[in-house]
Amino acid sequence: MAVLATGPGKGGGVLEKPVIEKVTPGRESEFDLKKSRKSAPPYRVILHNDNFNKREYVVQVLMKVIPGMTLDNAVNIMQEAHYNGLSVVIICDQADAEDHCTQLRGNGLLSSIEPASGGC
Repeated sequence: MAVLATGPGKGGGVLEKPVIEKVTPGRESEFDLKKSRKSAPPYRVILHNDNFNKREYVVQVLMKVIPGMTLDNAVNIMQEAHYNGLSVVIICDQADAEDHCTQLRGNGLLSSIEPASGGC
């Protein structure tokens, strides 16, 4: 907030009513945006291999639950989990990661989340 005052010449005069610049509601400063980005670290959604679900079903669930998931990506994720025991499905903010994990589990898949900042 900035206060501007106007008055006659060299000072010593009577100040007029100050003009206060208002920030538009709903607009955040660049500092606030950077701060909010830093306060929400990314999380990995991890798909774990299981011996219960068919590969085709896993691909269908991935495409249904994860926004923008393509058939090729879903197949690659499924195969990586099948052969390596686990696969990273998506990296996103914590709230979305928890939601995706819950939806995957709700469809019978084994999944978990972890912070994306550490490890390989």
